[in-house]
Amino acid sequence: MKITVVGDLLLDVDINGTATRLSPDAPVPVVDVADVRRRAGGAGLVATVLARDGHDVTLVTALADDDGASHLRRALAGVSVLAGAPLARTPTKTRVRIGTHPVVRFDQGCSPAPVPSSTGAMLAAIASADAVVVADYGRRITANPDIRASLTEAARRVPVVWDPHPAGSVPVPGVAVVTPNSAEALAFAKAVGLVGSHVDAEAGGRLLLDTWGSASVLVTMGEAGAVLLRANAQPQGIPAPKTHVSDPCGAGDRLAGSLAVHLGKGLGLAEAAARAVEDASAFLAAGGAAALATAALATAAPATVGEEPAVRAAAGLGPVVELKGLELVDGTELRPDGVQLARSIRDAGGTVVATGGCFDLLHAGHARTLAAARSMGDCLIVCLNTDESVRRLKGAHRPIVSVEDRAELLLALECVDAVVVFGEDTPETCLRGIRPDIWVKGGDYTPEELPEARVLAAWGGRCVTVPFHPARSTSGLAAALAKVS
Repeated sequence: MKITVVGDLLLDVDINGTATRLSPDAPVPVVDVADVRRRAGGAGLVATVLARDGHDVTLVTALADDDGASHLRRALAGVSVLAGAPLARTPTKTRVRIGTHPVVRFDQGCSPAPVPSSTGAMLAAIASADAVVVADYGRRITANPDIRASLTEAARRVPVVWDPHPAGSVPVPGVAVVTPNSAEALAFAKAVGLVGSHVDAEAGGRLLLDTWGSASVLVTMGEAGAVLLRANAQPQGIPAPKTHVSDPCGAGDRLAGSLAVHLGKGLGLAEAAARAVEDASAFLAAGGAAALATAALATAAPATVGEEPAVRAAAGLGPVVELKGLELVDGTELRPDGVQLARSIRDAGGTVVATGGCFDLLHAGHARTLAAARSMGDCLIVCLNTDESVRRLKGAHRPIVSVEDRAELLLALECVDAVVVFGEDTPETCLRGIRPDIWVKGGDYTPEELPEARVLAAWGGRCVTVPFHPARSTSGLAAALAKVS
């Protein structure tokens, strides 16, 4: 899908470290800096996430000629950037964290800016898009009259999702969805004199729906989910999956981008909004914007069959479980070795993600969890229980699908890079061989409660949970099939 993101670029800098003492000069913590990471923020974050999802992304923005802009160009590798002259320096937001706890934020170059210029190529990118996301961060790219005219025309033919900003421009008429958070909805409504001090976000959003002339307004409310407002329709509440969140940064950007994708694929507004809320929750569960990898990675080649026993023995995994029909095709291994793949990704500076389970009767909940896991890093390795292991865990009637077929189905998914089969009741030995940076599980508990957390802590890995999808389970699917068999 060809997506054009229109909006303001920011440079986000994360300074991460530890603090074990106070400064002798003042009663403030001394932060021992462990690393400094720079990433594209604002519209750049929307474009980066969409590009990582595999979409053809063009970013229409303004880009200065300064040191901050050089960092942004590197961070936006893989995104086609079309930029006009901003007549202002690159706005930079620097966050200092001790562990996962924010300490302070410094803003530079964030004062009001003149309206940037536009080019014919920028306007053509808007005109040729299958969907458009407007990420307005108050730097006035959306105040450019030619860009506004192009967005107005685009809204007549493709989905346009507009993420507004209190210091930004009013959305053009006909936008499919405007996505303020609850505080923004109230601020917008009050700024134009629509509401008093005692009105909720839903009422404020309803007033803005009438004022902006958009097809709908989706007011986001953090862990409370969102409310979808449309003309001549009752408000529709959209719950957010329970998620352990350490950093909410980027949730609105992820939601707006996902919403445009789902609408561009032809989903109805209510379903697209529900999917976008789920995507934003999964994004936060993975660490939010701060967890985005910025390194460009070489593609890792699968191990050859001759190398596999030595690799696995060195990792303490023992012999591979035979999977008839999967092992060899003209001398080439069809099932990539997870240990070798993990090493290749790590050597290239990437992030290794793993998850595990029985995966008996794949369903939509599995697919969403696996896709969310893959988005957190540069490869996804699935630890899969053998048939005997499944029987011990689930009973004599399981698995319904053999390990050979379960592995083949998993590898058929684009988001799965390798499968490692294990015969124990827990994937502990697998994990020690793969040594993933992130272990992902679905569920209604915090990452610290996962039994794998202790194992990953040995090499500095972390556990992440992604939203649980109710009414989607193997047991429920098996029961339904039993009724029609």
